[in-house]
Amino acid sequence: MSAAIAGYTYGLPSVPRSPLSLEELRLLENSVLWSAEDARYLAMAGEVLEDQIEAVLDLWYGFVGSQPQLVRAFLDASGQPLTDYLQRVRGRFGQWIRDTCRRPHDQAWLDYQYEIGLRHHRTKKNLTDAAPAAEGIVPLRYLIALIAPIVLTIRDFLAKKGHAPQEVDRMHQAWLKAVVLQVALWSLPYAQEGDY
Repeated sequence: MSAAIAGYTYGLPSVPRSPLSLEELRLLENSVLWSAEDARYLAMAGEVLEDQIEAVLDLWYGFVGSQPQLVRAFLDASGQPLTDYLQRVRGRFGQWIRDTCRRPHDQAWLDYQYEIGLRHHRTKKNLTDAAPAAEGIVPLRYLIALIAPIVLTIRDFLAKKGHAPQEVDRMHQAWLKAVVLQVALWSLPYAQEGDY
């Protein structure tokens, strides 16, 4: 499925190498209390979410679309939504859910987190899809703020398959850690050299 997703380049040579080392990634994982058990529960979450991804994206897209400060990243110079751009990003967003739950935190994963950060920053914003969006950056404050809706709204989806409440709690905690970890990595292009 991932091969058919427009602009999805995970593991390809075109993805730049992250300036962070795997050792630095492990320290960041330690900072969010990441564990092997979290990886196991996140994989379980991936199984739970697989057939709900479109519903999750409908909810998230509805939220972003209702927030003028967020939807600006997908508007042309006249303020009209770029529907093709939104659709292409949606495909990658769905794959991001899968990758978040299933991919090992290895060099390819670390490199792609850097690529995602670059695609939100002015370095590469709009380039992947040749999108004529008026905004050339997703402000860092919104990447950080979006942790809340991305984490809080996923719990109901995790609870839909009949898992025990404590299993839902563990999946949700693992999801929270994974999202915070990724947003921390995506923020790298926004930091001044030496400040990250």
